[in-house]
Amino acid sequence: MQEKKGESIVSLDLRKIDEAVADFFILCEAQSFVQVKAIADAIVDSVSKECDEKPYHTEGGEHWTLVDYVNIVVHIFSREQRKFYDLESLWLDAGRMEHND
Repeated sequence: MQEKKGESIVSLDLRKIDEAVADFFILCEAQSFVQVKAIADAIVDSVSKECDEKPYHTEGGEHWTLVDYVNIVVHIFSREQRKFYDLESLWLDAGRMEHND
């Protein structure tokens, strides 16, 4: 994410939340559709090379792309969509770590 200039990178540790659908959510913002796609593609390529894993599911759009590795789900948002979905507020009980330079 950082290599592709993703912004406001946050990981949410959901492991202590019984209702959680994954162990971790990783979120970031992108400035354009092209950047959203570039970040998603870079994640898929990097995880494939480093871990020999393919995503269980991906869902792409102009303003939000999801890359699902079952236990880790990556969300790449436009700024407006991140505010709209506000996943950080939905999972307030999660441990939160910011990953900005």
